[in-house]
Amino acid sequence: MRRFAVLLVAALLSAPVLASHCPQDMAKIDEILKTDPPADPAVLEQVKKLRAEGEELHKSGDHAESERVLGEALNLLQSSE
Repeated sequence: MRRFAVLLVAALLSAPVLASHCPQDMAKIDEILKTDPPADPAVLEQVKKLRAEGEELHKSGDHAESERVLGEALNLLQSSE
């Protein structure tokens, strides 16, 4: 029983570490769009589309796909510098 309790406590304490980082990615995208938006209008439009899609996926609970889509948006922003 003691092992189970220790395992349960460890699992509960590690849950925040395993949480998605979608909100941080969205904030990072928003900051880049505000301070240094891409010069190419097509890239800007694609980043905005991916950012919105990532937020919707996050809200629906599909964090893995949200992180993938938001990562794609961040890659576009970084490659357009």
